[in-house]
Amino acid sequence: MKKSYRVGIVGATGAVGTRMREVLEERRFPVASLSLYATGKSAGKKLPWKGEELTVQEAAESAFGALDFVLFSAGAEISRQLSPHAAKAGAVVIDNSNGFRMEPGVPLVVPEVNGRRAFEHRGIIANPNCSTIQLVVALWPLHCRARIRRIVVSTYQSVSGTGLDAMDEMQAQSRARLAGGPEPVPRVYPHPIAFNCLPQVDLFDAAGNSLEEMKMINETRKIFEEPVLSVTATCVRVPVLISHSEAVNVEFEEPLSPDEARTILAAAPGVVVQDDPAAGVYPLARTAEGTDDVFVGRIRRDTSCERALNLWIVSDNLRKGAATNAIQIAETLIENAK
Repeated sequence: MKKSYRVGIVGATGAVGTRMREVLEERRFPVASLSLYATGKSAGKKLPWKGEELTVQEAAESAFGALDFVLFSAGAEISRQLSPHAAKAGAVVIDNSNGFRMEPGVPLVVPEVNGRRAFEHRGIIANPNCSTIQLVVALWPLHCRARIRRIVVSTYQSVSGTGLDAMDEMQAQSRARLAGGPEPVPRVYPHPIAFNCLPQVDLFDAAGNSLEEMKMINETRKIFEEPVLSVTATCVRVPVLISHSEAVNVEFEEPLSPDEARTILAAAPGVVVQDDPAAGVYPLARTAEGTDDVFVGRIRRDTSCERALNLWIVSDNLRKGAATNAIQIAETLIENAK
C-alpha cells in the first residue's frame, strides 16, 4: 500500500487551483510529488509549494502518466478533453467541472453524504457544484431523520464562483463607484456587479431556468438518490468576494422541530450551528471565508407550513464548495484502502 501519492492539479493558477494547493498542505495530504498544469499563457508560471517553487506545465493528453490523483478545475471543456486520458493512464480523476456530474457511471460525491459512492468510480469522480455541496451537507442529516418532501432554495453567490477575473471586476467597479468616477465596462457579467444583485448565474434555458439552478436541482437528486425529489432554486450573484449564502425552505414528511433540527445539525459532520439571532449570531459570508465547514443558522418554523423549516446556510465556495471537497474525496479513498 502506498504511503504517499503523486498528485496533479489542472487549472492550478485559478482561484480553486490555488485553494487546492493550500488545502493539500494544510490537511497534510500525503503528497509524494505535486505537478501543476494549466492551459495557454499560464503555462510556465511558478507557484509556491511547501517553501519551493513549482513550474506550471501545459496540460496535455500525455501529461498524466506518472500520477495517482489528478484534481481538475479548468472548466468542463478541458475536463471532457483531458480527464479520460488521465484516467486511462491510471490516475483517479476528481473533476470540479460540470463535465461529468450527471453521467450515469460517474459518482457525484460529497463525503459527509455519500462517500461510499467514491469507490464505485471507473477512473473519474465528479465534485458537485459549490452551491449544491453546502446545501446537501446541511440537509442530509435532516433528510435521514424526517425525509424531505420539498426544497426551495435561493442563493446569494459570491463572485469568486466565476473566478479571479470576476473578483477583479467587482473590486474595480467598487473603487470607481466610491471615487465617483466612471465605472469599468462589465466584461465578466452582463451588468455591473458592484452594489448590485444579478438574478443570473450562468446561461438560461428555454424555460427561463439558469444552468446553475438546474445543477442544484439535478445534483441534489443524484446525491440523495431521490430522482423525483421536489427541488426548486433561484440563483443570484451578489457583490461578495468569497462564500455563498443560501436561504432554504424545507418541507418534511415527518414532524421536525427547530430545536431537534439544531441538535441533529450540531452533531452532523462538517456542520457548525450558529443560531442565536437575538444576539446577532448567524452565519456570515465573511466569517465563513477560509474555513471548511458549512454554517447553519436562522433555523425556524415556516409559519405557512406545519412541517417545514427555514434555514440560512453559508460556506466558503472555493474551499468546501470546491477544493476541500475534492481533497476529502481523495482522503476517503486512501483512508479506506488502509
